[in-house]
Amino acid sequence: METFARVLLDRAGDGGTGLLFEEERHTWADVVRESRRRAALARHLLTAGRPPHIGVLLDNVPDYVFWIGGAALSGSVIVGINPTRRGRELAHDIRHTDCQVIVTDTAHAALLDGLDTGVPPGRVLRVDDPGHADLLASAKHADLLAPARHTGLFASAEPVPAAEPQPRDPLLLLFTSGSTGAPKAVVCGQGRLAAIARQAPAFGITAGSVTYAAMPLFHGNAVMANLAMATGAGAAVALRRRFSASGFLPDVRRYGVTYFNYVGRALAYILATPRRDDDADNPLEVAFGTEASARDMADFAGRFGCRLIESYGSSEGAISLRKTPDSPPDALGLPPGGADVAVADPATGEECPPARFGPDGELLNGDEAIGEIIARRVTFEGYYRNPAADAERLRDGVYWSGDLGYRDADGFFYFAGRGGDRLRVDGENFAAAPVERILSRWPPVVMCAVYPVPDPRTGDQVMAALELDGLFAPEAFAEFLAGRADLGTKWAPRFVRIVPAMPLTATNKVDKGPLRRAGWRGGEVWWRPGRELRYEPLTDDARRCLEEEAAAHGRRL
Repeated sequence: METFARVLLDRAGDGGTGLLFEEERHTWADVVRESRRRAALARHLLTAGRPPHIGVLLDNVPDYVFWIGGAALSGSVIVGINPTRRGRELAHDIRHTDCQVIVTDTAHAALLDGLDTGVPPGRVLRVDDPGHADLLASAKHADLLAPARHTGLFASAEPVPAAEPQPRDPLLLLFTSGSTGAPKAVVCGQGRLAAIARQAPAFGITAGSVTYAAMPLFHGNAVMANLAMATGAGAAVALRRRFSASGFLPDVRRYGVTYFNYVGRALAYILATPRRDDDADNPLEVAFGTEASARDMADFAGRFGCRLIESYGSSEGAISLRKTPDSPPDALGLPPGGADVAVADPATGEECPPARFGPDGELLNGDEAIGEIIARRVTFEGYYRNPAADAERLRDGVYWSGDLGYRDADGFFYFAGRGGDRLRVDGENFAAAPVERILSRWPPVVMCAVYPVPDPRTGDQVMAALELDGLFAPEAFAEFLAGRADLGTKWAPRFVRIVPAMPLTATNKVDKGPLRRAGWRGGEVWWRPGRELRYEPLTDDARRCLEEEAAAHGRRL
């Protein structure tokens, strides 16, 4: 089993284009050289005897790629810090993963102001600082196996010894969220990322390809479904700082993009841009991703003249489902290579019976057919410093995904929602508990509950139920949310239900079951029609529009 370090070093003499970014062009040889410089710097900055963890808080810029490469070569670990988290939650992510160093820039460094991250100011590196290039030069970059030396600014440091990384060594910590609200950092090792890198041919990625990395690099989709495979094939990677629907097609044409990876509603946002007669006049060949609706997939392929490969998977890497040519439109597909994937009852562990459908495609036996998607005989590298979460996922040799699904008589899998209190909005995973803690700070709140409701196209939307001391004041609520520094960018509720009394269990815990079943139907419900923090009553006409949009995309709300 090889390491991603060796995959990267295969590119050391490659004069072909490796990175395209705005007006910059870097060959693969440049990428390896810059990665070696950061590997040397990492060995000097990291303290031996502590986890060699480097947090990266950046947009998609070349330095992010160089630091991933530097970590691979030095045997250190990149922690992808999610910039949509704020305040105490952001600080907790950094402390939880034992970051010794944070790589950021001036804009993102402002997010750290006043936070107790456990990282000394002198170990917060700003890549746009004029002195950063001098810092890299002072590290005296060495070859992968050459010992680090004390020089210049690092004369008093005790560098981490250089050693050949091994396949089982961790390389990435990629955050997800659990139902308790505690962050979970998925471990991705050198060997796993190397194996992913060698899958490039299956996705049509060759040395002549240009991949488009617009999804955030702190997310597993961008690293695994783009950067790793491009490295393995020697393809060029065109970086976009942040995803832009309006910038998508101009970028595809500008860089000659042949491959694009996506998550969640990215396709929907692109399809919402004004249509032009020449949209199909572009070099794009393949788009690969997750969670697009059947309608969006068909519309995207037709409009831009490319092939779509839709899949189901996660950063944990334990389960993968892939659409096949004969997959039903709303199905996730089948497990590749005969992997042992099933749907099981979480209470009994027994496999659920196949789904039965009515004449209009409605699921007739959801109560017995829907269970948790599981896999047997898989490799799961676990979560960093979270044995409880490890035990929840892997039980008696069986990996429990936490996602709900069902399977038809032909073996095709379907997605039925996310178990527990997890939400996935615009491709971003997070938990309800941190949002609840923030909403509970609004003075009128007596009790609150946050839970997912289906998005009309894909994924979830955030819904909150509020029991208030008085009437709901939408302007005051919006003002409160706008002033919360620790409110993630995807966390503001899209729907708000006002309840006279919160439903409780016999043990006086909030019972979210009735709230989830009601969704946004009936009662006093407010919503945000757009991205602005502006709430208005959800009218019957608005409800009908949501239902019609969902039906058009094959979703039932």
